[in-house]
Amino acid sequence: MGSNDSRPSSPAELLRLARFDLTLLPDELLLLVLSFLPSRDLVLQCRLVCRRWRSLVDSPCLWRLKCGRRWRTSQLEALHGCPNVSWARVYVKEPFGRNLLRNPCGREQFQHWELRHGGHGWRVENNRSNLEGAEDQRSFVSSFNWCTKWQVIDLLKEGLWKELLDHHQPEISISDWYAGRSDCGCVYKIHVKLLAANKRSVIEEFSRTMEPIPQWNDECYHQTHRL
Repeated sequence: MGSNDSRPSSPAELLRLARFDLTLLPDELLLLVLSFLPSRDLVLQCRLVCRRWRSLVDSPCLWRLKCGRRWRTSQLEALHGCPNVSWARVYVKEPFGRNLLRNPCGREQFQHWELRHGGHGWRVENNRSNLEGAEDQRSFVSSFNWCTKWQVIDLLKEGLWKELLDHHQPEISISDWYAGRSDCGCVYKIHVKLLAANKRSVIEEFSRTMEPIPQWNDECYHQTHRL
C-alpha cells in the first residue's frame, strides 16, 4: 500500500520526470539533436536559451548537417573546396535542386512575368492533356500570333553567391514543356541568357527553335532541356 506514494501524482509530474536535461550532453551530441529542429525554431528560440546554445546554432557544422539531409551529395559537389560557405544561408534559401522560376505554370496568373501579347494575347488555362509530374496542371496559352514572356532571375537573391558563381559554377539546368492545340499548329522558341552583374554583358546563352507542330496534332507535350 505504501508503494503508491512514490508514483507520479499527475500527468504533469510524469512529464517533468521524463524530461531529459540537454545541458548534460557534450557539444557534439547536443549539436546533432539541435540539427533536427526546424530552422525557425533554431533561430527564434534555441539561440536565446544560453550562450552555449547560441554558439551551436550559429555553428556551420549544424547547418551543414541539415543541408546534408536535404540534398544529395551530388547536389552539393559545387560547394566542395569553396571557402566561406554560409551553410545557414544555403539551407534557408534552398538555391539547389529547385525551380528558380517564379510562378512557372500560371498558378498566380501572370505574376512575376513580363509579357508581349500577340493575337488575342496570353491566357492561363487548364492543361488539355495531363502532364505527369508537373507541379500544377495549368499552363500559359499563346494566341494566333507571336506571344513572348520572360522573367529575370537574380541568382544572388535566390541564395547563390558571387564567389560560387565565378569560380565553382554550379550546374544550371534549363527545361520547359510545350504542346499545341489539336486544331492549331504552333512554333515554340526558347532563349535563355546568363548575364553578368551589370545585367547587360552576356556570359552564356542558349537558344532553340523547335520543329513546328502541325494542325490536327495529338496535343502531346514535348520537352526541351539543356544542362
